[in-house]
Amino acid sequence: MSTISSSQVKAVNARARCIYSEEQVEAALDKMAAAITQFLVERDPILLCTMHGGLITTAKLVTRLRFPLQLDYLHVTRYRESTHGTDLDWKCYPSLSLQDRVVLVVDDILDEGTTLESIVEYCKKQEAAEVFTAVLIEKLHDHKLSNIVADFVGLKVDDCYVYGYGMDYKGYLRNAPGIFAIDEG
Repeated sequence: MSTISSSQVKAVNARARCIYSEEQVEAALDKMAAAITQFLVERDPILLCTMHGGLITTAKLVTRLRFPLQLDYLHVTRYRESTHGTDLDWKCYPSLSLQDRVVLVVDDILDEGTTLESIVEYCKKQEAAEVFTAVLIEKLHDHKLSNIVADFVGLKVDDCYVYGYGMDYKGYLRNAPGIFAIDEG
């Protein structure tokens, strides 16, 4: 059940500031794909999409990767259509065996690091041979809850609430064509 109306979403979107245009995000995805290809081309990886936020980033990356790979997903959330994270809620685990496989976890944003760190730990407990991480956005701030560092990063943003390319505002605006900052005023 949504706690926000479509007119409220439209008002938030109208006041938002574009941080990265669609062209800038697509260029960053090109660079990420090139770096991932160079690193994983001979490694037969599993790309593990983190739902829902990582869906667009994963889809955009996977079409740029021209080597054998398998694709799976998991669903773990802290935000539950809110703007503040809470405890992790594991909704769905991967269906492929991660044992002895190289895994690339793909997500939309590295913010406080709790979710990504938990996913990496899960993959290690499943006896993945190696686990790497790719995020479209890394948020720059000094209140991280984890020391995790993403292996592949598309773009960086200051500490503000952002949406677009998979990142949402209360369950909406994941499909925004760029990265936008919410006007907190």
